[in-house]
Amino acid sequence: MENIYLLMLIALAVLAIADLVVGVSNDAVNFLNSAIGSKAVSFKTIMIVASIGIAFGALTSSGMMEVARKGIFVPSEFYFNEIMIIFMAVMITDIILLDFFNSLGLPTSTTVSIVFELLGAAVCMSLIKISGNNDTFLDLGKYINTDKAFEIIQGILLSVVIAFSVGAIVQYISRLLLTFKFERKAAWISAIFGGLATTSIAYFIIIKGLKGANVFSELSTWANQNLWEFLGLNALIWTLLSFLLVQFLKVNIYKIIIILGTFALAMAFAGNDLVNFIGVPMAAYQSYQDWTASGVEATLFPMDSLAEKVPTQYYLLLFAGIIMVLTLWLSEKAKRVVKTSVDLSRQDEVKERFQPNWLSQNLVRGVIFLNRGIAYVIPNAVSEKIDERFAKTTKNKILEADAPAFDMVRASVNLVVASVLISLATGMKLPLSTTYVTFMVAMGTSLADRAWGSDSAVYRVAGVINVILGWFMTAITAFLAAAVLALVIYKFEFIALIALLAFALFAIIRNYLKGQKKSKEFKEELQFKKAESSSVRGVIEESSTNVSTVMKRGSKLLSSTFDNLAKQDLKALKKTRKYGENMEDELDELKNHVFYYIKNLETESKGASRFYLMVQDSLEDIVQSLTFISNSSYKHVKNGHKGLRFNQIRDLKDIEDKMLSLFKKVKDQFDDGNLENLPNIIDEKQNLTDFISEEIEKQIARTKDPKSSARNTTLYFSILLECKDIIDSVLTLLEQYYLEYSKSKKDDVLS
Repeated sequence: MENIYLLMLIALAVLAIADLVVGVSNDAVNFLNSAIGSKAVSFKTIMIVASIGIAFGALTSSGMMEVARKGIFVPSEFYFNEIMIIFMAVMITDIILLDFFNSLGLPTSTTVSIVFELLGAAVCMSLIKISGNNDTFLDLGKYINTDKAFEIIQGILLSVVIAFSVGAIVQYISRLLLTFKFERKAAWISAIFGGLATTSIAYFIIIKGLKGANVFSELSTWANQNLWEFLGLNALIWTLLSFLLVQFLKVNIYKIIIILGTFALAMAFAGNDLVNFIGVPMAAYQSYQDWTASGVEATLFPMDSLAEKVPTQYYLLLFAGIIMVLTLWLSEKAKRVVKTSVDLSRQDEVKERFQPNWLSQNLVRGVIFLNRGIAYVIPNAVSEKIDERFAKTTKNKILEADAPAFDMVRASVNLVVASVLISLATGMKLPLSTTYVTFMVAMGTSLADRAWGSDSAVYRVAGVINVILGWFMTAITAFLAAAVLALVIYKFEFIALIALLAFALFAIIRNYLKGQKKSKEFKEELQFKKAESSSVRGVIEESSTNVSTVMKRGSKLLSSTFDNLAKQDLKALKKTRKYGENMEDELDELKNHVFYYIKNLETESKGASRFYLMVQDSLEDIVQSLTFISNSSYKHVKNGHKGLRFNQIRDLKDIEDKMLSLFKKVKDQFDDGNLENLPNIIDEKQNLTDFISEEIEKQIARTKDPKSSARNTTLYFSILLECKDIIDSVLTLLEQYYLEYSKSKKDDVLS
């Protein structure tokens, strides 16, 4: 029987490594979003700074490990075999749950996961014990550390409100003082901001946040006994140093704050959250050592030792830190999770990922109504002054391909506020959710910074609601899943253990392969280029890539749709439909860019604006027709309607060949950048139109056949008519391109 516990221990060690990888992929958003969103420094610099912070934080995180041992349940009430069942259920649940959220690109809380998993598994084992003795359900508090558990849960929930509110207030005050023209402010203003920000980071992270790790204990004691002297001295030193850097060395102090803040937040993350990944396996290892040394049966050995302090095992912490750093550099899922947080706090317009819902719509309406009431009370002169402080710089960054999502003032506030809140919790030995804090701080600063305008607020609020609901679902799911797994392991022992480990491995590998496929498709996918030129000739060159992209991806979409329609392959048609919808969404985003393009062009560039608008309209017509064919084919097969007949499949193949040939000719011309041969392609218009007309006549004749199907005929006619529209749109596009191309050549000759 001893072998099963050794197997459990080995499995927990492996799961700990996997959980570190999955957990860092999820929590990277906590300390990367501000630096990446502001683009204050290069991505490589951000990663190096964050890596050092993680490594240092991991080595000083031992003070939080006791949460996994005695924070949720009373260890003395459980025997060794019961404790190992709890730990196994927690780790298997945790890794599956976090990997699932990472695959969706949603930031979830590792702290909430581990707390509610420990609670669920412990409650399950407690109820099993209660059912076997004379205790009642009311005695559950004897087994569960209800006061500490309630304190932890309350802290996690309060962190949502506190982080959002504090972030919004600090950002609002910072923006009022610094405005969006912060780089033009006097050196002493930047120095004061830098001094206060650096003081906050230095005290709360280095001293307050890590005092529980037995590091800097003397300095921490002195600082706490002489709080105001310590803070005043730090503020004076850092402010003077900031002034010297800004005034004489022309250093951007905000970049320094972002670098220090990223380091501090990464360190606080590792110090606070490492327990979420390795706390349980380390507690299991300690339990196994105590049990084997006792010589007592596993079912009779009480786990009082878990309530005692244990020496810090620095080599394990160092090993965990190395894995976290490697994951940070290599994980593609981490980048997808970061993108969600950055996009929701972006200052300018972006392709909104989330759709508005009833709650977001009514919340936005309520805030608008409240804002009107406040505006009515505040004098106009004051409102105008405030609006001036929040007026954005006239410098246009919408057309820049690598524009930051928000400026360095907001990034600095995000990092400072989040670091302070997390460090306070770490100092009090509370596993506060770093995800909740950093995400809600970012959302609060976004709101205060007026990043959520009338065109984006309903989408951003919907996104925040979805993420928060996901957190609550995490808590509920974690509790129930861990409880169920604990019951299964208790009932079926070795068989259940092997089956659950196999399932966890299968889920991880499956999600990994799907994630790799998504990443590969994302990298291979050609992105549409946004025009920036103010001349027609420049727009022709810049938009040529978009025409080529539509031709390439349109060929893939059309070919796949026709082939899978002929095979009646519903699964493949579903993928094809999704591919088409994604292309349509990307083109919609490009179409939204037309507004900013026209807005930022000079008045004499009307010709370029008109041509760019026409190009976008033609490309949209082509993609909409292709998507309509894909959707119609999918619905036809999904509804179980009669498939295409052989002669219809044969004729569709002929249509496909001619259209793919047209797409290839167009793509080749625009790839080469030489549009001289466009007339030769345009001359084929009549032949192609006549060919489609003949196919329509054929289908009209088939319709009179008694065996013909109404649904089949409707689908086929729809496909033929959409193909005709595609050909018309492509050739109209070519005519416009050649017309403007010829005009621009004449202008070059005349000039």
